[in-house]
Amino acid sequence: MSGAVDLSALKDRADAQRTAQATPAPAAGAERPAGGDVFDVTEAAFEADVIERSTRQLVVVDLWATWCEPCKQLSPVLESMAAESGGRWVLAKVDVDANPRIAQAFRAQSIPMVVALAHGQPVSVFTGVKPRAEIQAWLDEIFTQIGPAYPDPDPGAGAEVAEEVADPRMVAAEDKLNDGDVDGALEDYRAIADAEPDNLEAASLVRNLTFVARASKHPASAVESATPGDVDAQLAAADMELFNQQPDAAFDRLVELVRATTDDDRARVRARLLELFELYEPNEPVVMAARRKLASALF
Repeated sequence: MSGAVDLSALKDRADAQRTAQATPAPAAGAERPAGGDVFDVTEAAFEADVIERSTRQLVVVDLWATWCEPCKQLSPVLESMAAESGGRWVLAKVDVDANPRIAQAFRAQSIPMVVALAHGQPVSVFTGVKPRAEIQAWLDEIFTQIGPAYPDPDPGAGAEVAEEVADPRMVAAEDKLNDGDVDGALEDYRAIADAEPDNLEAASLVRNLTFVARASKHPASAVESATPGDVDAQLAAADMELFNQQPDAAFDRLVELVRATTDDDRARVRARLLELFELYEPNEPVVMAARRKLASALF
């Protein structure tokens, strides 16, 4: 899921609101401060309370609404578990009616929807009501995947632990990325992923940066200028649609291209489509729908 969810609109909105108001008013009905284990989140505070906080601590986002009966079953369980976690993770509650842009950023098609964020990116998601044991297993799997990404919640030793576990190779690659050197960062992350096949973070970054590096080289007019019979042009157009957060259009374009091509061209289009699927979680609705369409096109 990392890199496929567009959180930039929320950041832009938060920046604009901070410029317009030195101290934004709290959302109506917000009762919990953002410093505890469970807190309410607004669009204006999303960047600071969720994205920035997730660089220091796992943040679990609970997308809910007052009219949602399943939400009323799930939320108390999540709140209790967060309070009992000892600071290992926190629960950020989002009323989707009051904060529709957050729901749009996560492409929430149903609620309750629960998303875990680590280091500014979504790492796992589930929808619907789950029993406490399944939620705990879900959290345990997340911490297994991210490894010692965060120090133990010990205020006296946190900074030292964080410094000790920082991978200098990942830090160097991130510095290149922050400086705008996408190709250099991609090369570094690829070297780490090749050396460590179990490094999920590096592998995810390689997939995402490979796509970004390729898409950024396409002209802005790639979608409008793509002719139906030009496979390369159609691949570029699909890249730009996905780059512009239009995955349905991109996937539909490539599925139709699979139908219209044969032999090597067809194999190339199918390979590109499968590559783009990997930018998302396998259970993303848009990916599941596109996979069904691809199967129909192939068979």
